Amino acid sequence: MATNRRQTRELRIIAGLWRGRRLRFPAGPDIRPTPDRVRETLFNWLAPVIRGARVLDLFAGSGALGLEALSRGAAQVRFIDADARAIAALRELLVEWRADPAQFEIGRADALSVLQLAPAVRFDVVFVDPPFAAGLWTEIASRLEGNGWLTPEACVYLEAPVGTNLETLPAHWEAWRAGTAGEVGYHLFRRVEPTTRGTHGA
Repeated sequence: MATNRRQTRELRIIAGLWRGRRLRFPAGPDIRPTPDRVRETLFNWLAPVIRGARVLDLFAGSGALGLEALSRGAAQVRFIDADARAIAALRELLVEWRADPAQFEIGRADALSVLQLAPAVRFDVVFVDPPFAAGLWTEIASRLEGNGWLTPEACVYLEAPVGTNLETLPAHWEAWRAGTAGEVGYHLFRRVEPTTRGTHGA
């Protein structure tokens, strides 16, 4: 499945305003788009919270996660990626699709460097899909928390190789949903304040 995605370099938007539209993305070792089936599952999980949400798409790559969020009614999406080709392709696509410029921001930058600073606004949903070999999950979580990037009950989606130890993530990130696709594990966490932990239904 992963090999086929690299060959075609094409994905589709599953639902919402841009349902059925296809996007192409540049080839690259660090561009590993979330497949359609996994995105469909993820956004079913996020259905109660995605409309009107502020979304941060770190290591955006193809932009498929952030684009799906915009299609489904997110208020605003901030895309961050260090790959100039990926950023250029994403800018071109959003112009082609006539996306409202007020609803998105695109930045070519190193995600860890960006997270060193406090944001102008906090985010309700964050997508974290870094290059697996770098092992950045704990550091990203630490900066998201320490520098005030998350709203009190933010959702954080994370992809990692199956078997990755995620016990070093913040204790108040409650594991909400999880699944596997081949050798990749995908996880959705909800940030739960200590006083409210355990009050949410699964």
